[in-house]
Amino acid sequence: MKKQLISGLALILLFASCQNSSGDKAATNTAQEVSEHKGENYALETDKSTIKWTGYHKGGLNPRYGILKSEGTLSVENNQLTGGTFVIDINSIVTDTKSVDPATSGGKKASDLDTHLKSADFFDTEKYPSAKFEITSVKPFDGELDKSKIDGATNTVSGNLTIKDKTVNVTFPAKVTLSGDEITFYSKFSIERQNWGLTYGTEGSPEDWMIAKDIDLEINATAKKTN
Repeated sequence: MKKQLISGLALILLFASCQNSSGDKAATNTAQEVSEHKGENYALETDKSTIKWTGYHKGGLNPRYGILKSEGTLSVENNQLTGGTFVIDINSIVTDTKSVDPATSGGKKASDLDTHLKSADFFDTEKYPSAKFEITSVKPFDGELDKSKIDGATNTVSGNLTIKDKTVNVTFPAKVTLSGDEITFYSKFSIERQNWGLTYGTEGSPEDWMIAKDIDLEINATAKKTN
């Protein structure tokens, strides 16, 4: 019995440590002053811009993933990104049906997870229908000093991410490409959901413990010049 208990604990610890995001881990800080929108403005094309999210059960098991829609603006001066704002429509959240199998989830479907995520258990969209990301600084990415899982990262971007009533500054590598009157912005990074009060029940409860603390966010945005 003692041997079985030790083996069980070892398995739990292994699961708790084996979630491996394919993106970068965002650094966090307190909220910072938002960058001024300098230069020319580019409006996000909502039909070409998505934020893919991935959440996990403890240990990276049974990942759930889907997309969110966003609108906003990016600013460019002297061919360099200077600022920007993403307004994320939380009510647009859609869970990919391939990530939820009713046969192994007690009959629950992807649409059931959408409803649950919008409820007061998580995002509480009735009270907080949107989230916001506001760029606070943009720096060139230094491949000799910085590391990233993004091939061809060009910049290190910091911004205030507001979810519900909490704002945390996050920093991550991004690939920003300017071509004519179009700019693309790509990044993939993970955040700790508890920093924004995204807990199921109370933090540390059995229900919340079964959900991995990290959420992956993959931003793939395209914007067109407006002036």
